[in-house]
Formats: sequence, C-alpha cells, structure tokens
Amino acid sequence: MTAEPAVTAFAALHHRPGEPLLLPNAWDHASAAALAARGFPAIGTTSLAVAAAVGLPDGEAATRDHTLRLTLTLGSEPYLLSVDAEDGFSADPGEVAELASQLWAVGVVGINLEDGLGPTALHAAKIAAVKAAVPGLFVNARTDTHWLGDGDETDTLRRLDAYRQAGADGVFVPGLTDPGRIADVVRRVDAPLNVLYSPSGPTVPQLADLGVRRVSLGSLLYRRALGAALDAVADIAAGRVPGGTTPSYDDVRALERSVSARTSANSTG
Repeated sequence: MTAEPAVTAFAALHHRPGEPLLLPNAWDHASAAALAARGFPAIGTTSLAVAAAVGLPDGEAATRDHTLRLTLTLGSEPYLLSVDAEDGFSADPGEVAELASQLWAVGVVGINLEDGLGPTALHAAKIAAVKAAVPGLFVNARTDTHWLGDGDETDTLRRLDAYRQAGADGVFVPGLTDPGRIADVVRRVDAPLNVLYSPSGPTVPQLADLGVRRVSLGSLLYRRALGAALDAVADIAAGRVPGGTTPSYDDVRALERSVSARTSANSTG
C-alpha cells in the first residue's frame, strides 16, 4: 500500500469539523522536538523568534537565510512542518516561488505568506506563483487587516477572496478575536480559516464551535519561554526556588542525540 503523501495529511488536519488544528510554533530544533514529543502532529515556525534569535527585525524580509537554515534542520523530522515566511522575503513572485520550491525540497508541507497590507494583486500573484511551482505545498494566505490595519471587514473579505482565487489552500487573519466577526468570515470565505490564539480571546473549544479550522500560537510560546527565564532568574536572585516545568539536562541531550542519529543514518544509508 502506498503511504499517504505528507501534504495530504497536513491538508486533512484542516478539515476536521469541530476539531481545529492547534499549531504550536517552534523556533529551534529542541523546541520543535519537544512539542512533537507531546503529540502535536504538525509544527509551525515563528518569524519573530527566528528574527529575535539573531538580532534582526521581524517582518522586514531580513531573515530569509536564517529561515532556510532552520528549515534544513527541521524539515526532515517526523512531523509535518509549516514555515512562516513573512511575505516571501521578496516583492518578486518568481523569487517567492523559488523559496517555496526550496522549502518543499527539504520536507516542508506548508507555508505562511502575509500581505503586510500591501497590494492585494501582488500578494495574489505570489500565491499563484507558489502554487504553480509547488502544487502540493499548503499555502496559508495571511491578511494583516486586523493585525496592522483597522479591521475593515470589507477589505478583509476582498483580500481573502482574491487570495483564495489565486490558489490559497487556507486563509489567516491574525488579530481577529471577536466571535461574531470570526463566524462571519467562516461563513463567507470558502477556505479553512486560521486565527491566532489570544489569551484574551476565545478558547480553542470556542473557536472550534465558530468553525475555525486552524489555531496558531505564533510567537506566544517563545515569548512565554523568555518570560519564564526572567521569572526564574528573579526567583533565584530572591532566594526562591523557581517554579514551572524544567526539562532535565539529560532530557535536552536526548533531543540532541535524536537528530544526530538521524543525520548519521542518512549519511550512511
């Protein structure tokens, strides 16, 4: 029996009524491997963490090479990987398609492309170019009408419709948290809706009831990890024992050994 293609499995995770894909976002091998070990079948990357780790700005097309290096580390892992590629790191649809082809070649099954409130036609052209070059890659088309703009519903729907017509497999509206407006987008857009989880917004079960098909955590886990580190050092300085979960040294070494073993097997196979 032929195994189901990975991209088909990833697309299927967006089409489970009442059970949206909860996509945690990792920033390095250890964070991705630890999340996968907790049973998450798919892992995303987060552009903020990739940028912050190397001291570069997020959302300004400055981390293309760093994103590719991270993808080379994660793409061969036994989980489904979706990459946050900002706006494709280029205004040229052909260059964005070339990036998508490189990602696909190393095992990536999904890509997130954001419009940054730029021209709708340009973003649609990028999506169309990616789908023409790599038809099997799941393209999650993000509009920033709620993230960077004023949340105009007409503009949101116009952009999402254009991206869907260009071939997008799913649509993403970060910053959309109002239950009524979420339900309206679900009804009016013929594509799985992805929203960004907000601690002050609807819970995952509530989002499921609204018809959301994918819930991303974005940079939340990375920011929480930084916060936990700051809390821990403050506790230590004050003479308190830090709380929270602390993986052991051996736990982390085990993550290192798992990737080393696969690398060795691949080089001798």
